[in-house]
Amino acid sequence: MELFLLHYPFTCLLIAFLVLYQVKPAFRFFCKMTFYKLWLFTISIGVMILSIPRGRNAENMMILRTLALPLKYIFGIQIVVKGKENLRTKKPFVLVLNHQTSLDILVVMEILPRRCVPIAKKEILYMGTFGLACWLSGVIFIDRKRREESIGTLTEVAHSLHKDNLRVLIFPEGTRNHGGSMLPFKRGAFQLAVKAQVPIIPVVLSSYNSFYNRKEKRFTPGKMIIQILPEVETLGLGPDNVPKLTEQVRDSMLSAYQGISGMTNGASH
Repeated sequence: MELFLLHYPFTCLLIAFLVLYQVKPAFRFFCKMTFYKLWLFTISIGVMILSIPRGRNAENMMILRTLALPLKYIFGIQIVVKGKENLRTKKPFVLVLNHQTSLDILVVMEILPRRCVPIAKKEILYMGTFGLACWLSGVIFIDRKRREESIGTLTEVAHSLHKDNLRVLIFPEGTRNHGGSMLPFKRGAFQLAVKAQVPIIPVVLSSYNSFYNRKEKRFTPGKMIIQILPEVETLGLGPDNVPKLTEQVRDSMLSAYQGISGMTNGASH
């Protein structure tokens, strides 16, 4: 045995890795999440190279989308999209989604329309190749600690929606929510839609709990449902309508979330 270990150390390491991967869910979780992050950072190099001819441009987001999509097959995640017809519009709009895990990046790419750029926290800009790829893809970064600056950025975005024919993607909860429901919505996305007089299209991602749980260190193949709800018109609305609009959209999204999450969780038992 000692002679074998001495001559074939890499073979032994590979066997140990495969055994741990099969019998230890926590180790498997760590491996998959590490692979996920490495994939994103690696494809970001490709996005950067392919984006050079256009420079910073919303169209580059389609390069990132194409290179990210294979991950769903690698991880065995089946994504079912309902209400696709609600995204078949060429006009500007604000896309709002519930935010659960870092895997949202993978899932969102399934339905991301052309010329749609996310609004993200400024910290992502400094995440190496991924941050640079996001910047080149037109992602709009805001500093959540500087409220006035963030408001100014959103005002500029409101003017750009029609001028540049852009769509904007925002997670109105503002942070990831692992609690199996939805956090209260911040009003920025709705203020933006009202200011630009563009519709809001709510998109609901079902619970990941049937195949992914960070606390339990569980990540298995599974099924996700994306429900795209009908657009909510903002034409004629003003700042005073924003609070009611925010709650109206959240209520409809929460109801849809509970319905589609029941389908995936029920299928896993």
